Amino acid sequence: MPRTAPRICPLCEATCGLTLTIEGTTVTGARGDRDDVFSRGFICPKGAAFGALDADPDRLRTPLVRRGGRLREAGWDEAYEAVAAAVPALVAEYGAQSVGVVLGNPNVHTMAGALYPPLLVNALGTRNLFTASTLDQMPKHVSSGLLFGDPFAIPVPDLDRTDFLLVLGANPVESNGSLCTAPDFPGRLKALRARGGTLVVVDPRRTRTARLADRHLAPRPGSDALLLAALAHTLLTEKLADPGPLTEHLEGLRELGDALGSFTPEAAAPACDLPAAEIRALARELAAAPTAAVYGRIGSCTVEYGTLASWLVDVLNILTGNLDRPGGALFPLAAAGPRPRPAGPGRGFALGRWHSRVSGHPEAKSELPIAALAEEIQTPGEGRIRALISIAANPVLSAPDGRRLDAALAGLDFMVSVDPYLNETSRHAHVVLPPPPPSQSAHHDFAFNGFAVHNQVRYTRPAVPLEADRLDECEIHARLVLAVSGTHGSAEPSAVDDLAIRAALAKETADRHSPLHGADPARLAGLLTGENGPERRLDLMLRLGPYGDRFGAAGNDAATSAGHRADGGPDAAEPGAGLSLERLLAHPHGIDLGPLRPRLPGVLRTRSGRIELLPDPIAAELPRLRAALAERPAALVLVGRRHLRSNNSWLHNVPALVGGSNRCTLQVHPEDAARHGLTDGGRARLTADGGSLDVPVEITDAVRAGVVSLPHGWGHDRAGTRLTVAAADPGANVNQLLDGSLLDPLSGTAVLNAFPVQLAPLP
Repeated sequence: MPRTAPRICPLCEATCGLTLTIEGTTVTGARGDRDDVFSRGFICPKGAAFGALDADPDRLRTPLVRRGGRLREAGWDEAYEAVAAAVPALVAEYGAQSVGVVLGNPNVHTMAGALYPPLLVNALGTRNLFTASTLDQMPKHVSSGLLFGDPFAIPVPDLDRTDFLLVLGANPVESNGSLCTAPDFPGRLKALRARGGTLVVVDPRRTRTARLADRHLAPRPGSDALLLAALAHTLLTEKLADPGPLTEHLEGLRELGDALGSFTPEAAAPACDLPAAEIRALARELAAAPTAAVYGRIGSCTVEYGTLASWLVDVLNILTGNLDRPGGALFPLAAAGPRPRPAGPGRGFALGRWHSRVSGHPEAKSELPIAALAEEIQTPGEGRIRALISIAANPVLSAPDGRRLDAALAGLDFMVSVDPYLNETSRHAHVVLPPPPPSQSAHHDFAFNGFAVHNQVRYTRPAVPLEADRLDECEIHARLVLAVSGTHGSAEPSAVDDLAIRAALAKETADRHSPLHGADPARLAGLLTGENGPERRLDLMLRLGPYGDRFGAAGNDAATSAGHRADGGPDAAEPGAGLSLERLLAHPHGIDLGPLRPRLPGVLRTRSGRIELLPDPIAAELPRLRAALAERPAALVLVGRRHLRSNNSWLHNVPALVGGSNRCTLQVHPEDAARHGLTDGGRARLTADGGSLDVPVEITDAVRAGVVSLPHGWGHDRAGTRLTVAAADPGANVNQLLDGSLLDPLSGTAVLNAFPVQLAPLP
C-alpha cells in the first residue's frame, strides 16, 4: 500500500514542505504539504519533480576510486583508505596550505553540508577555502559585516506586511527567492498589491517578476550602485531621510551625506540610462510609503560594484527608517542559530586577514575568490594547491574560465569529490563519495531559516530507509573528517559528532552570559536526545538557540520583559520557547515561531556597538564608483537569467525540469538582432575576454536594447561525465566568456553580469 511522509524540499531556498507518496522504497509522487507551517501547500515544478530526481538512474550508488588512470567502482572502506593514504601524506610533505576545499551551492540545502565542512576545514588547517558565495552572495555578507559587525546579520524584506517593495536584480517569481526564504514568493507579491501596496522592479529584463510590478525600470546593467547612491543622495539633500528610532544606533550619518555628494540623479542618469526625474520620484515615493523595503540580489551582487550596491540597499532601508521595523527589513531569528547576546560593542568584521598566494586577493569571511582557484593549482611554488576536496561543487561550470580550471583539476596530485553525479568537476576526482538520494536523508534548514521572512522551525527524518549498500550523507562527511585528520580506522564516525558537541558545550558553559555558565558539559551531553550524532547536534543547537529550553535553565535568564527580551530573543512564555528536538519531532509539519520582530541593537557586533554607516573599506571604494559616472558604456553587455525549473547546474539531468522555457538560449532585443543580422532560432557567436560561444538566438523584447541574456549553469558537453539527460541538450557555459580577472574588489565575487560582449551571426 502507498504511504505518505513529510519532507522539506531541498531544491531551492524556498524550503517548501512536501508530502511524498511512497510505494515500497520508491517516491512516486510529491505534492505541497498543506499543513506545513511555512509553505501552506505551495509547491513549484522542482518540488513536484522530487521523485524523478530521487530515482535518477545516473546517480552514483557506490564510491569510485581511480586505479590505473580510470575511475572504478569500489567499496566504502577502499575509498576512505585511499583518502587516508593520500591527504595526510601531502599535508606532511607540503604543508596544510597544499590542500584546498571547494563547497558548492547544494551544501546549504543539506544537513551534512551545514554540519561537517567547518570541521573538515579545521582538521586540515588550510586557509584555501573556496565556496559558491564568491559567485553569488558574498557582497551581501561583506556589506552586512561592515555595517552591523556580523556577516550573517542580513535583513530580509518583511514581505507580508510591507506597503512598498523595491526589488533590484532579482527575479523571485522564478528563483523562488534568494537570501530571502519565502515559500510562494509570487503569491506574497500578489498579496502586497492586493492590499494596496506598491511593487517596483529594477531589472534590464522584463522578467516574470517585473510583469507583476506596478512599475518596471530597465536601467543599464551594472548601474545598480549608481542608482541606489542617487536615491540616497535625494533622500539626504531633500531632507526626506528620517531614520527615526534608528538614529541613536547610527554612526557616520553626517559623513555619509558628504561621501554621496557627487551622486546626484542628474549625474547618475546617463550612466543608468534612466531620467533624473524618475530617480527623484522613486526616492520620494520610497520615503513617503508608510512602510517600505529595498531588496537586491544576484543581479546587483555579481557586478563590478556588488558590495557597494549591497551596502546601499541597507543604507536606503536605514535612511527611510525601515530597517528593523515591521513592514520594512528585519533580521530573522533562526531556531538552531546562535542565541542573541546582550547589546554592546563587539569584535567587528575584518577583511583581508590573509591573501591568496598568487594574485594577493584578500579573504572575505574566511574565503578566497573561487575565480582564483585555477591559478592556485597551476602556479608553482610553496603553498601550491596539490590536493582538493570538492563537496557538492561543480566549479568547472559555475566559476569563470572553466577550461583553465578543467585543465588545472586534471593536474592535481589528489582530488576527492562528494557528489551524487559524475559531472564536469567530479570526473577529475581520484575518489568520488556519493551521498544517497534525498528521500533517504533527514533535513533541517540550518542556513535558510536565518533568511526566512517568518520565524519557524521544521525537521523531517528520512522518508525512505537507507539502502544497505549506501552510507548516510552525514556519515560520509564524518568519515571524511577522520580520513584527512589521520584517524581513519582508529575512531568511529560518531566521534566527530561527539567532539563537536563537547566543544560547543565547553564554550557555552564558559560563557558568563549563558544561563548554563558553570554547568557540567558532560552532564548536559548526556541529556541530549536523537537517534544519531547529527540529531544530537541538532538537539543541542535547538536547546541552546534563541527558543531553546537551555536544558531546563531557561528560567534563569532574567533579561526578559513583556514578550521580548533585551537581547532580541523571545520570552520564555512565548510559543516556541522551550524548544528541543523531542518537541520538534512531535510537530512533523513544523512549529510557527511568529513574525519577524525588531532586534536592534542586539544584532550589532561592530566595535562601536552601533551601525557603522560609512566603514573605511566602503569609503575607500566610493571614488572608484564616482569615476564610473563618467565612463562610456559598452555597446552590448550580457546578463544572466533564472529559470523556475532550474538551480545552477545541478538539476539539468531531470527530464521533467529541462525543455520548455528552461532552455539555454541567447535572448536578444529585436533592434540588436537587426543590427547584427540575427534571426530567431538561428545561431550566433558570442565573444568576451575569456573566449567565444556559439549559441542559439531567441529574439525578444523582454530584454532592453544593448543587453543580451544567457542563463547560468549549462555546458554539459565534456567527455567523461555520466549525465545522460544533460548531455543530450548540453547548452553553453556562459562563464567561459570570462577569464576570471574581473572581481568586485571588496568581496572577491566574480563579475558574472553586465560585462561587455561582441555578437556575430553564424550560418
